[in-house]
Amino acid sequence: MRTKLLMLVASLFLLSWVSRALTDWDAAGKRWWAHVQYLADDKLEGRGTGTPGFGLASQYVETQFKAAGLQPGGTKGFFQDVQFDTLQLDEAASSWKIEADGKDTDVQLGTDAILSARSEADEPVNATAFFVGYGFAVPERGFDEFKDLDLRGKIAVAIGGQPVSIPAPISTYYEAFSERWKALHKAGAIGFVSIANPKLSLPWERQVASRARDTLILADPALNESPGLKFAATINPAHADKFLDGSGHTIAELLALADAGQPLPKFPLAGKFEARVVVKKLAQLTSPNIIGVLPGSDPRLKHEYVVLSAHLDHLGVGRPVNGDGIYNGAMDNASGIASLIEIGKELSASPNRPKRSILFAAWTGEESGMLGSQYFVAHPTVRLSDIVAAINMDMFLPLFPLHYLEVQGLGESTLGNDIRAVAQLNDIEVQFDKQPPENRFIRSDQASFVRRGIPGLAFKFGWLPGSQEEKTFNEWIHTRYHSPSDDLQQPVDTVAAAQFTHILAQLAARVANASSRPSWYPESFYAHLANTRPAGSAGAK
Repeated sequence: MRTKLLMLVASLFLLSWVSRALTDWDAAGKRWWAHVQYLADDKLEGRGTGTPGFGLASQYVETQFKAAGLQPGGTKGFFQDVQFDTLQLDEAASSWKIEADGKDTDVQLGTDAILSARSEADEPVNATAFFVGYGFAVPERGFDEFKDLDLRGKIAVAIGGQPVSIPAPISTYYEAFSERWKALHKAGAIGFVSIANPKLSLPWERQVASRARDTLILADPALNESPGLKFAATINPAHADKFLDGSGHTIAELLALADAGQPLPKFPLAGKFEARVVVKKLAQLTSPNIIGVLPGSDPRLKHEYVVLSAHLDHLGVGRPVNGDGIYNGAMDNASGIASLIEIGKELSASPNRPKRSILFAAWTGEESGMLGSQYFVAHPTVRLSDIVAAINMDMFLPLFPLHYLEVQGLGESTLGNDIRAVAQLNDIEVQFDKQPPENRFIRSDQASFVRRGIPGLAFKFGWLPGSQEEKTFNEWIHTRYHSPSDDLQQPVDTVAAAQFTHILAQLAARVANASSRPSWYPESFYAHLANTRPAGSAGAK
């Protein structure tokens, strides 16, 4: 028996090696790159949600899904229309000042702070403010930044970061704005202001550049994640002492504690916030999720689905940088859509079709807060209880050869075993998330499913600390992320992208063929979410 098992393992390694040896990776890379070239072309103007450019991109994905032999999986053919409300901040008509000791200090918008249009302020706000540390609570660990604080009618102010006492998977979940605001609102707060942590945030000038963009929210009021939010803003850390003046604390002190993951003090701010936020509600727009299905081959399992996804939208046209105002989004995330299309073609052409069905989804509205996938899990086109896994590809960054694959969610569910096995067959080493403070596991569309108790994974090309690959990765995040320079002129390893795509196809097939569904590890924080998972029918919340 042992000999047979060893022979089976050896044969699997041999088959994988032969498959990789016979694959023309250069040709596969060119096919992948051709999709990126179309989707990130200037004529699509950055694929902003609901724009004509996104419409062209949607039609392209639909055509490619049809060519792959996928069946329509939306509510209107391949499309699932999502309605959005568009909010536009009128910064010129808005104002913010700090009143202390009978003296008013104006807040310079864009320099000192940025206002958010995501609020329900229909009249001026006049409220005291309270610094609440990191600004979140973790009931499972008895960690509560709001315990014994009277926040009724106040604006909560927090700084980016997390205490070392709370494991990263747990803190990242509760740092999500939906969870954070739920706790703050329950404590009586009417607003939330974040002091940007320079080590965890984009450079301030990059944040300022994006403030002129319209804000999209889901038109379905039942999906409003910030009820009762009267005021929201972000403070420039370089000017934070302006807001902390008279409190007895400085931004240098708070950043030093936050950077070390130490407990933060809680204290009232000396000044009262007086603000007028003028927001115009523009015409409602519609933008689709594009959904295709590869039906499973096993009559007993074909009603279950592995979701394989990537987001199609990017930032559209915005503030020019070095004369370029088109935010093409080649890596973020034409790259993921290109892989999604090629995986559909590979699995559809396979003589051994997966046992479970695979649902291919190109999401809209991810850049506005994962809105397309959020809408889908609230209005699923298949039974949500029949979705066994959510495998998502977002900005996986094929900037260098694929030797290491970083996996977000690696240690949370049995999907970690699946990706380890597939990676091993391809001589790729799997890595845990090396930058957990970035919260990447809950910052893309797999999170919409994870919050419903469905195991998920996301990916980045991996690297070793101190390597040239680490430098390349971090430089890309610092200079090209959400910038017009994420375009077709940047260096990309198309062969590595094709190899990644093949690995993800193998992963999807492995999960779809498994005798049992993926499950959370009992010790995983996310395991408790599976108990809240609905059993409802398609279209039900």
